[in-house]
Amino acid sequence: MSAETTDRDAHAAAPPPDRRRERRGWYFYDFACSVYSTSVLTVFLGPYLTSVAKAAADADGFVHPLGVPVRAGSVFAYSVSLSIVLAVLVMPLAGAAADRTGRKKPLLAAAAYTGAGATAGMFFLDGDRYLLGALLLILANASLAVSMALYNAYLPQIAGPEERDAVSSRGWAFGYTSGALVLVLNLVLYTGHASFGLSESAAVRICLASAGLWWGAFTLVPLRRLRDRRVAPGGAGAVGSGWRQLAATLRDMRRHPLTLSFLLAYLVYNDGVQTVISQASVYGSEELGLDQTTLITAVLLVQVLAVAGALGMGRLARSYGAKRTILASLAVWTLILAAGYLLPAGAPAWFYALAAAIGLVLGGSQALSRSLFSHLVPRGKEAEYFSAYEMSDRGLSWLGPLVFGLAYQLTGSYRDAIVSLVLFFVAGFALLARVPVRRAVAAAGNPVPERI
Repeated sequence: MSAETTDRDAHAAAPPPDRRRERRGWYFYDFACSVYSTSVLTVFLGPYLTSVAKAAADADGFVHPLGVPVRAGSVFAYSVSLSIVLAVLVMPLAGAAADRTGRKKPLLAAAAYTGAGATAGMFFLDGDRYLLGALLLILANASLAVSMALYNAYLPQIAGPEERDAVSSRGWAFGYTSGALVLVLNLVLYTGHASFGLSESAAVRICLASAGLWWGAFTLVPLRRLRDRRVAPGGAGAVGSGWRQLAATLRDMRRHPLTLSFLLAYLVYNDGVQTVISQASVYGSEELGLDQTTLITAVLLVQVLAVAGALGMGRLARSYGAKRTILASLAVWTLILAAGYLLPAGAPAWFYALAAAIGLVLGGSQALSRSLFSHLVPRGKEAEYFSAYEMSDRGLSWLGPLVFGLAYQLTGSYRDAIVSLVLFFVAGFALLARVPVRRAVAAAGNPVPERI
């Protein structure tokens, strides 16, 4: 028996107060970084970066980074897509280093504070500095992906097989709670910016930068409470060159084809989920003509309902299993996109109704996907496998934003762009339905829960 296995089993038998303390620390990383996903990626940065790019555009509405003509309205979507290129290069290497050395916390700290610093730097995004905004977005998104891969890799180590749906759902609930709290503060600042002596642009830049400060400050909690674990002798220092390690990780994953089947399904449907979330504010402002206050309050509604949705779907998973619950949520996502395509412009009430539906399925589909995947990861490979998982999480999948950006680039219509995402949910549903999850858990060498 390896030292890693011995350490994990010993931890599983640790006194409940020790485990509760580490879990609470783990929850707080969602509390820290979800503000970026909500305030920056979902609400403020898309419309604001688009306006900055339009200020730099030529008479035909194009900007020319490196001499390439790009429609100003596509800059944000392309930047989100490019961020995954950087993330794909870094995440498997960071995961392999964490698994082989057992030192997740220093890597988590480095990724978190790189992302928080890039987000705080968005305070300087004004005028026509769209390239600065694109670069900071790419850096922050890639850093978030690396940090979340390391963070998610703790889940199998702090929760037993029967506990993971609930623990994962609580983590998402913590994140949505912080997102809602900060959005309330953002709403006060943005709507009352004149009374604070601020321009609208300055208020937006403060909201962007404050998300970075929040991310950095609350990251201190998990860094104090989570603990690194020993690995088998000879693991430390065995990471080797980056590209060789990446190839080794991919070869190892091929030994678990059922785990890869789930990853493929998740890659497809979560690409759709995250693209909807990251592009919703651009769609609302540019296509539906909604003001920033409406967008903020709609996303606040999503945050509030997502807490209930994450916890509620966690309970449904206990009765019906995680796989069936996720499949049901994908059917709802497909209906949401169809409704979004038909939304009339200048009708906030319908946009709020759509936001409510998104909130009820968003947290649960994400939390249950994470907990389900944790059952499919071989022991000792958590960070490496969660690096691959994270490639398609948090809005960093490259294909969805690229499809959205290209659809707008070619048609000039955000309605055409949003409806193009239906394919991700239909294909993801079909792929997930074919995965024999109980057999996949057993093939990974893990105990099979009573309901999954």
